[in-house]
This record gives sequence, structure tokens and C-alpha cells, in this order.
Amino acid sequence: MTTSVLSYEKGYAIHVNQPGDALFYHLDYDERSHDLNMEFQHFHDFYEICILLDRSAAHIIEGSLYEIQPDDIVLLRPALLHKTQYPKGIPPKRLMIDFAMPRSLPGLENDYSELFTIFNAEVPIFRFSEERRKEILAPINDIFTISQQPSPIQSVAIHHKFVEFLCGLHRYAAENAYVREETGSSMSRRMYAIASYIHSHYQQELSLDEVSRRFYVSAHHLSRQFNKVTGFTFTEYVQMTRIRNAQQLLLHTSEKITEIAAQCGFTSFSQFNRIFNKQNGMSPSAYRRSRPAQDEREIVFVGQQPTESV
Repeated sequence: MTTSVLSYEKGYAIHVNQPGDALFYHLDYDERSHDLNMEFQHFHDFYEICILLDRSAAHIIEGSLYEIQPDDIVLLRPALLHKTQYPKGIPPKRLMIDFAMPRSLPGLENDYSELFTIFNAEVPIFRFSEERRKEILAPINDIFTISQQPSPIQSVAIHHKFVEFLCGLHRYAAENAYVREETGSSMSRRMYAIASYIHSHYQQELSLDEVSRRFYVSAHHLSRQFNKVTGFTFTEYVQMTRIRNAQQLLLHTSEKITEIAAQCGFTSFSQFNRIFNKQNGMSPSAYRRSRPAQDEREIVFVGQQPTESV
């Protein structure tokens, strides 16, 4: 097994400000046991980067399954529904980076917009040669060193190095060698394909019968297997995907709530309001008013009400 090029210290964390601030960083160096796998997918309003340091794992992103290897770099933009599946046995080491930063610096708006296009890659996972990997991840190791050397400009130095890391990813994005491999049983792959289809078509009418015909599986079998693979019934998953997209529109646009309901695939406002209340414990209008509190939460859907993720 090759040794990761990243510096590591179990249980070590680096903080610059707090989630909800316009600029914050949280780098968490730790292990993740199979026993702590999240049962449910989740999303949040900040950016997240996952770098596995040893062993292998899997990421489920918007209903699609991706196998990841040590030193793969997984990029997650805000509002992406996702979860990680870690293997049984010795807990893998990983670095999780949560962050937000203002991108409206006068004269640099276009540059920052281009820089963040790496988070919109069709497959948001990057894999590089060993030499290139060392170059790209060097600023992250610099952050590890800087964090242990108190300075009046420590936060500025960390920010500078992190932007350098993102610039390296952008510069060498064309060298990405990640190839998605088909894994798991044919039935589980089909269920993930159906989940991905829901994410792409949530604005349209989606019925169990229509989707089962499209994917050549009986409605009964689809219902049973989909629940087994994703942890949700077909209807729950469709509603969850629609609500999650509605939440983003409520928080980040001024569109009317009735328009948001229709845009996200709900056939009536009363249906939207009822399901939104069930999943969030408040009305859509109350959710929109509570934006400052919501910005600091990571939401995990468990069928009835959201809970904080661990």
C-alpha cells in the first residue's frame, strides 16, 4: 500500500471562523469507521472536499455510486445530496475540508467564477499521477504546517494556501485520470441509476409505474429494491429531492413560494406545503425567514424531520 502524500495527525482539526460566516475553513484529520457510516444522504450550504488517505471507499452523489481510492479528491458543491460508504475493518484515514469564501472581490469576480467551475465537473472526483498529486496537495500540507505556527496573519496564510490548492486543481483538471467503474450487483446499479434519474427529472411528473417501465423492472420489485439500496421508499426519495431543491430556491432566490413549488415538481401548493412541513418541521415561508440559522446546519433527511449529521 502506498503512503499518502498528505500530512496527517489523527483527531487534528484546523478552524478559521465558523460555518455560516462568509469565509470559513474546517479541516478535519481523522478516521471513519464502517460502523459510523451515515444511513441517510445529506447536503449542506457550504463546499466540501473529501480526500481519502488509505484503503478505499465509495461516494454516493446525487444517486450515483463512485468508488474512490487513496488520494482521490472528491469535490462537493453546496446542495449536492451525498453520503460516503466506508469499508468494514480498519477505519480509513481521511481529510474532510468544509469551507466557504466570498467570491466578489472587485476585479476578481470572473476569475473566481472560473476557478469554482471545478466543482461543476460532470464527475466531481479527481485522480492524478503521483508527481502531479504531490504538487497539487503541497499547499494543503503547508496549511497543516502553518496551523502549528501561531502568527498574527495565520488565517490569511491559510486562505492563501487554500486558494493555491484550488488553482492547482483547476490548472491540471484536464489531467484527471478518474474513471467511473461499474461496481456492485446489476440490481443495485440499476437502483442507483434510478436515483440519478430522479435527480435529473424531479421537476417532471414521476410515478413508480412510469419509472419501472423505463428501467425494465416491475413496480413491486423496484419499490422493494430501491428501499433496500437507498434507505428510502421511491416516493420518499422523490419528495426529498424536490424539497431539497426547493430549500435552495427559498434560501437563495426571491421567487414566490408558489412558483418554487411548481418549479420543483409539485402538482399543488397544498401538497408542497404539507410535505415541506413534514420534512422540516416548519412552513416554507418560515424556513425562508430562518435563513441565518439554516446556513449553519447540515441537513439529513430521515423521513419525518431533519436531524443534525454527526
